[in-house]
Amino acid sequence: RMRYISVSLDYRIRFCGLSTALANAHDIADWLGIGVVGLYNFPPSVRPVPMTVHIQGYPEKHYCPRMATMNKPTFHAIQNHSPEKPVLVFVASRRQTRLTAQDLLGFIKSDSCEDPKMWAKNMDPNTLLYHQARCQDPYLKEFIEFGIGIHHAGLTARDREIVEALYLEQKIMVLIATSTLAWGVNFPAHLVVVKGTEFFDPQLKRYVDFPITDVLQMMGRAGRPQFDDHAVSVVMVHEPKKNFYRRFLYEPFPVESSLHEQLTDHINAEICAKTITNKDEAVDYVTWTYFFRRLTANPAYYDQFIAALEDESDANPEKFRSMLSDYLDRLINKCFDELLRSSCIEIGEQEVSADGEVLPPKVTSTAIGKIASLYYLGHRTVAQFSRTLSREPLNFVAATRVLCECPQYEEVPVRHNEDKLCAEWAEKLPIEIDLAQQAYDSPHTKAFLLLQAHMWGVKVPIADFQTDMKSVLDQSIRIIQSMVDIAAYEAQLKSAMNMIMLLQCIHQATHPWRSSLRTLPHISDTIEQELYNQGITSLPELIERQDVNRVIGKLHLSAPNAHKELIRRVKGLPLLRVSFELRIVEPSDEEEAKDLQELAEGRNVDKPPPLTQPYNVPPGCDLELTVNLKYGNVPEKYFMAAKSEFTKKENLFLVGVVGRS
Repeated sequence: RMRYISVSLDYRIRFCGLSTALANAHDIADWLGIGVVGLYNFPPSVRPVPMTVHIQGYPEKHYCPRMATMNKPTFHAIQNHSPEKPVLVFVASRRQTRLTAQDLLGFIKSDSCEDPKMWAKNMDPNTLLYHQARCQDPYLKEFIEFGIGIHHAGLTARDREIVEALYLEQKIMVLIATSTLAWGVNFPAHLVVVKGTEFFDPQLKRYVDFPITDVLQMMGRAGRPQFDDHAVSVVMVHEPKKNFYRRFLYEPFPVESSLHEQLTDHINAEICAKTITNKDEAVDYVTWTYFFRRLTANPAYYDQFIAALEDESDANPEKFRSMLSDYLDRLINKCFDELLRSSCIEIGEQEVSADGEVLPPKVTSTAIGKIASLYYLGHRTVAQFSRTLSREPLNFVAATRVLCECPQYEEVPVRHNEDKLCAEWAEKLPIEIDLAQQAYDSPHTKAFLLLQAHMWGVKVPIADFQTDMKSVLDQSIRIIQSMVDIAAYEAQLKSAMNMIMLLQCIHQATHPWRSSLRTLPHISDTIEQELYNQGITSLPELIERQDVNRVIGKLHLSAPNAHKELIRRVKGLPLLRVSFELRIVEPSDEEEAKDLQELAEGRNVDKPPPLTQPYNVPPGCDLELTVNLKYGNVPEKYFMAAKSEFTKKENLFLVGVVGRS
């Protein structure tokens, strides 16, 4: 896209791309516009630190027993190859980071010949206590005491920073991480253990192999040029795949494109940006992509029809070009058809230019398409929301169900036997599962249960659910905001208000049937009753009290400095004042029409007097509604939710209702 912009604006942009060893580096260089002079491609064997690779096979058929079998060899690999140097252990999931760390911890404690804290020799007791006090994950607190760290996306930002700092300072010597760390922060080690080369795909509901490039990236973390003169990597695989990795680990496959699988959403974003206004421009856009270069080089990978006629097309280049053109035409038509069915675009009628040339139909984005592009959602998601929200108003529970049924949550993992765990856990949650539409092995049902647990404060049954909850919550905010916009577009006031309520409940980790006072810190059932006795039943009533210091001072708060913190929080909330004026605008001549235009542009003009209640408005006239918002205090810039990890910046929802009485 940037190259397309560069050529269109005649403005040169410099690109710098870094990657592992590639079999088709020239294709990527051509795509980035890099000539022969700027391309440097080294084979995997070229390393600043020589590396020895050990590939070990394990025969267990099922995934979980195979992962458990690998833990003891992992411990022995650390003892043999890197007993006093940093070690990285890559696993496939967040759950495996914890299980692997627990097993390594057990091996250390059971080995009478070894010091249980041999991987934490550089950490003094005061440093350990300091970092344990800062950690929020209970397992991490125990692991770092023995020099073991875990790192994955389910940890809080502070916990990840603690682990990263301790590992870089060599206060902990073993770091167990998911594969995302290999592409993220640069943490070199003397020894890298790749514990398993498979991960669970929630959409396919089975275990699939890591790409070879991911395995190479993990192995590439072995070796510290400033400290080591050699490095070691141990790759643990399923026995039937041992020969495959031995053969192809240093002969990587060509990098192919996945754009054709997500092209519809990319086309929608470009239509919203007005980069694409017709079908011809969509085809031209595709020709600038890496996908197009690989399509011409390896068409059989992308189209089965071309694969069937590949031998015949080699002898006839014209036919080959025709087949590629037909494939692109079908692909773009498919994208446009999907966007039309999702109500994301509108296609106009064909027009004829002044010289008689027939112009292609114009393609424009709809409000639904713009919402999808704005919130980075798929066209299927917004189409599903639009169909559901246009039928009937939704209450709070129905809005929560609609949120959890969206395609964005299809990737929430439901692991082995977790359906039984979800069935038991659902009995402890307030909102029942609709078994006619929801199954316990569905990722959408699991997301529904996790959101309930977050809002009602119900403890999750296992630690894996906590990391899954973080993934669900991270996506929920932008999804709900898109639902609010769609509900407003469909003129569904009740649905929009319940969506806003759901958004605030997720931010505050509460639910609508609980008093808004409970969003404040230090408010328990007893303190809430004390406020009721003083005539305060909701948060707005407390904010509006002039004697808020005296009211809070009477509360029996046990925590030190709780009164000061509660007063600061209450006074830091925005005290918003709203007023509005309604005027009749009747431009009877050009002069008044000009005044109306200047008024719309924000210039000062003489306005007609506002109406007073009751508002008697004659039919057929134009109305001007002016809403004035101002603060009655100086609110804090950020507000930390008392019962969740969200730090929320102030934002306002202005809901206007226009209708007939």
